[in-house]
Amino acid sequence: MTDLLHTIPHFPAKLYTHLLPSLEKHLITTTDLLTLDALEVAKRAQLPLLDVRRLANHVVAILQGQLGVKTDNAPSYQNVGECQADHGSLRKTGKEVTTRLSPISTLDPSIDAALGGGIPTGYITEITGESGAGKTQFLLTLLLAAQLPPPDGLSRPTLYISTEHHLPTNRLAQLLKNHPMLSSHPSPPSLNRILTLNTPDLESQDHILTYQLPVALARHNVGLVILDSVAANYRAECSSANTPSALATRSAQLVRLGALLRSLSHHHNCAIVVANQVADRFAPLFTTSRALASVSVGNVFSSSPASTITSSAPAPSVLSLDHQQRFFTGWGAEPSTPFHNLKTPSLGLVWANQITCRIALVKERDYGSAGTGEGEVAVDGIGGAEWNSRRWRRWMRVVFAPWVKGTGEREKGVEFEVWIGGVRAIHRAAAQSQRAM
Repeated sequence: MTDLLHTIPHFPAKLYTHLLPSLEKHLITTTDLLTLDALEVAKRAQLPLLDVRRLANHVVAILQGQLGVKTDNAPSYQNVGECQADHGSLRKTGKEVTTRLSPISTLDPSIDAALGGGIPTGYITEITGESGAGKTQFLLTLLLAAQLPPPDGLSRPTLYISTEHHLPTNRLAQLLKNHPMLSSHPSPPSLNRILTLNTPDLESQDHILTYQLPVALARHNVGLVILDSVAANYRAECSSANTPSALATRSAQLVRLGALLRSLSHHHNCAIVVANQVADRFAPLFTTSRALASVSVGNVFSSSPASTITSSAPAPSVLSLDHQQRFFTGWGAEPSTPFHNLKTPSLGLVWANQITCRIALVKERDYGSAGTGEGEVAVDGIGGAEWNSRRWRRWMRVVFAPWVKGTGEREKGVEFEVWIGGVRAIHRAAAQSQRAM
């Protein structure tokens, strides 16, 4: 039962101190307790049947109370009320649940509309993309927007946890000065309301997230926590260990991290936003003819190849990972996407199951334009080396989220640019019609 307190952090374990050591010794998990017959669990752990049933019923009662499905005639237990306080979300209508969300605006109406109002509290949101896609610019904008009063923010301080570089205060000052909403707001955000923590390695990261982060949330009433990035320390320390045991250990670490962040976001009603890196996705051996047809013989980066390679290889099975990655990675949903442009967010499928929302920032080279766009500036050492060049086009895609519809398979998403005031959507149709006039 080592995972009992991870599943129910406030479970009154003192009531069952005569049972838990034996259950832990025989490797009985909370899932086993809920799914197996009580008689089988009692035999394996060599415990009294009635005591095992009482423990199982207590766990079920707390979980039902947290989900809001506890019936009136359900058994009551000591201290069960503090474990299920204010968790009746399933008893509410969909409209009541959505109105309870307190979103943080991105300070752009088009981007907010695609996100269903912004970044809500109480959930883990991931922003993933390759270097220079604009992840850091999104995060810095959220750090300032969360300090604004509703409906744009939460009127609460923010916390920035860095695993790679220190907080770019120069860029934050630039946003405060040049963004029209931030510079002219009667209650403008301040750099003094941004707390910072640095986690240079995995050990310090686990310690800070487990012990220091809960204290900071409670003491300073933090409304937004940003972890930039969640994969850096794992990739640095676990990249060379690819044995099954090492992968299983890392998977368990990711599950614990996800459970911790979800518990903190729900308990403190704060938004937790994590940045994630990406890796190149290689074409499978049974590459489809569609993918190969998009690759040019002379130049693999050509947008209009003169000659193509075709193959009659069979398409991957719908149950294979190569086929289903398009639904949770953010890359590959468009049939015309060539394989050399496909990316996969780091930490794999295990981490994808821990987050509530995934936002993919897609960057593609634009061969039709050159130079630096109006209002764009170069900021050295922040978020990549090429983010300021107009030779790149960027789109924001909502891969999955429970409060808003994801970006369609044949849609690129909301096109945006990084400018001196942060990030803003690009309306190319309106811009082209204005040029024509």
